[in-house]
This record gives sequence, C-alpha cells and structure tokens, in this order.
Amino acid sequence: MEEYIERVVDLLDPGTNRIYNLTADAARELLLNHPAEAARQIEGSFALIARRGKTVVMARSLDRPMRYFLAKRQAGPVLVVADRIDVIYEWLRSEGLVAQFHPSYTRMVPAHYVVELQLIGCPDPDPKHTRFFDPAPALLPGDRDEIGRAYIGALTNEISKFLQTVPDREPLGVCFSGGIDSGSVFLATYHVMRKLGVSPARLKAFVLDLGNGPDLQQARAFLDAVGLGLFLEPIEAAASELDVNETIRLIEDYKPLDVESATMAAALCRGIRARYPEWRFLIDGDGGDENLKDYPIEENPELTIRSVINNQMLYQEGWGVGKIKHSLTYSGGLSRSYTRTYAPGRRYGFEGFSPFLQPALIAVAEAIPFVELTGYDVPRLYDLKGEIVSRGIAAVTGMKMPVFPKRRFQHGAMPETALRKQLPYREAEYRKRFLSLYS
Repeated sequence: MEEYIERVVDLLDPGTNRIYNLTADAARELLLNHPAEAARQIEGSFALIARRGKTVVMARSLDRPMRYFLAKRQAGPVLVVADRIDVIYEWLRSEGLVAQFHPSYTRMVPAHYVVELQLIGCPDPDPKHTRFFDPAPALLPGDRDEIGRAYIGALTNEISKFLQTVPDREPLGVCFSGGIDSGSVFLATYHVMRKLGVSPARLKAFVLDLGNGPDLQQARAFLDAVGLGLFLEPIEAAASELDVNETIRLIEDYKPLDVESATMAAALCRGIRARYPEWRFLIDGDGGDENLKDYPIEENPELTIRSVINNQMLYQEGWGVGKIKHSLTYSGGLSRSYTRTYAPGRRYGFEGFSPFLQPALIAVAEAIPFVELTGYDVPRLYDLKGEIVSRGIAAVTGMKMPVFPKRRFQHGAMPETALRKQLPYREAEYRKRFLSLYS
C-alpha cells in the first residue's frame, strides 16, 4: 500500500497566546518531549498544537476554545485545528472537502488535558487524553479567613501577572455588576495597580444597562460603599437590539443560559467599542461561580449537593473525559461554556482576561474542605462564597467589600420578565437555529 501523507492545518491565532514563563515554541516542545503532566508548567493562556511525524498533541487552558476536525483525502488524513467551528467549515469548503463536514463531527480539546492523535490512515484511532492539571481536594483547614486570604492572594497574584503584560498607558476595563465575582476582581485590580505604581485613572468599571435592570443600582451601591464610585461607567443599550440569532452564530452553541449570558456580553462589548474605538483590554469575573460552586442546584435535576461537592472540578469540566455524559463535540462545564465570554470579546476586538479561570485559583478552590464547611447543607454552601471572598478581600486589600445576593448576568441588565420576551427559553429551538447555519 502507498504510505499515507498526513497534513496538519493550524488555523489558531498565535497572537492570542499569553504565556508568562515560556515561548510558544518552548511550550510546544514541552508537550512533545515530556509526560503530559509537564504541561502544567505552562503558565498563562494558551491553545497549542505540536507535531512530530504522525503524532500530534494539543492542549489548551480553560479560557481558550480549541477545536479540531479530521478530514479524509486520497493522499491521507488532514487535521484542521481552530478556535471556531465556522473557521473549520470555511477551510474545508475552500479545499473541496465540505461534504465531509457536520458541526457535530468537530471535536473540542477539553481543558486541562493533553490530547494525542496518531494520523495513521483510515480509520484513525481514538485520541488519547491525559490530564495535566489535577488539584488535590480539601487540603486547606476549615478557617474561612485563611481560605479567603489564600484565594484572594492567588487572585491578586494572577492579576499582577496579567497587568505586567499590558502596555503602559493602555486603559483597563472591568466588566462589572457589583456582584461577588466582578466586585472582587475590580477591588483586586485596583489594589494591584496601586501596589505596582500603575495609575488607577486607567481603570473603569463598565456596567451594562438595558433599562430598569438591577445591576446598575447594585454596581453604584457597591462602588460608593468602598469610596470608588468615580470609576463606574454605565454602558446603555436598547433591549430591542438584542439578537439571539447573532448570539448563536457567535458562540456556536445552544444552551439557553449561555445564549442569554453571551447576548448580554455582546451588548456590553458592542457598547464599549462604540464609545471607545481603541480600547483593548477587559477583565471579568467569569469562573468565580464555578470555583466556589455557587449555582442553584435545584435548577438542575441531574445534580445534588453531594455530586457538586464530591466531583472534581464539576462546574469547570462537566462530568469529565471518559464519562458517558461527556460531549466530544463540546466538552463540558466551563470548558464548553466559556465561549459565552471569549467569543463576544473576540468579535469586538478585545483582549480578555478571566483570573478565576487560572489554575492557581482553581487549585485553591478545590482545596477548600467543602464537606467540613457545609455538612452537605445547600444554604450553607450558597453562603460560603460571599464569606470567603469578602474575608479575603479584607485581608489582602484592607477594603470591606459589600456582598449582594447572587444574580445571573442576564438577569441584572434587564428585568427577567423583559428578558423572556427577547430571548425565549427553549433549548430545542436554539439548537435548531444553530444547525440551520450549516443546512
């Protein structure tokens, strides 16, 4: 038989890698030449592919979507890698291979795993997944002050690393609601800027206002309570401008909560871009709910408090690679749904940063002794996040952070009743609209 000639097409944007301690080439060499666990040494944001002969390895951080598609040619297989489904689709179309395509045939590289493929012909074997980030559970003592200090200490450290990559005089925006996550990110950023001698005049807290939503009032109350009200900047938009079809095209997904959140993120990014054509850097609090397990368990019939507490990184990774409910097309948890933040930012030309997604923050969160602190009591779990974060902010920054009840992003920019009129809550309909893009 003739030897197959394999081909790898890397459509990822290398400019979106933000690796602190290695060059991208050195990181690729690490993936190829060392055990998969060595990938944990790569600090920052990355989506990397490396190849030696017929062996291809891929890995990404939680904040970088990464997809691949394996197409067949007469000469041999071609592996196409990109951050989006439509980018893969357009390349296949340009090469006359689009008849092989369906969006469900694309594969998401799951965060925190090295994926190894062997391009050896038809049929190619299943990829090998090896975990490279494996934080130990419940290592911290049950002292909320100590936990808060460790968690917010890690938060300020990651923000400090990020700020030192931002060019001088570039402004910084925090996507803000006055909730626990965006509030702690804003206060930690303000604290780090002052500590580094960076002028806080470069900082703004952008809050989306679609009319009569509770976030604007909450954001103002939060900042006024800490004497930083001058940093608040509302971004007004009309609810009539929300376009669910555009959101589905943007995030290439159909989960209703992610569609709703991404619709708001797109409105906020669009409004900032219209007001500030040159603005580049945005920081947000995505991942904070996942880290401290602060989602309404009763809204998901698949979950119990025991499954939430006892499954490693459940909200970050879903049920996990190798489990029957794991989606090969979409991965799971925030590994899947981070497109709700990533895609709107990219669409409107921003470089985003979500510090709660960094492994150092997740490792501290996984080390919290949730069983000891909650006794599997759901209300105690819901209260825990505010306690830990506010105590940590006080210990690290000296500021007393207000704590408001949890509210989803999409429910803060406009009243929930008004939201339902704009974005009907039907997953089947959203899925149909997404698949129609390729029908």
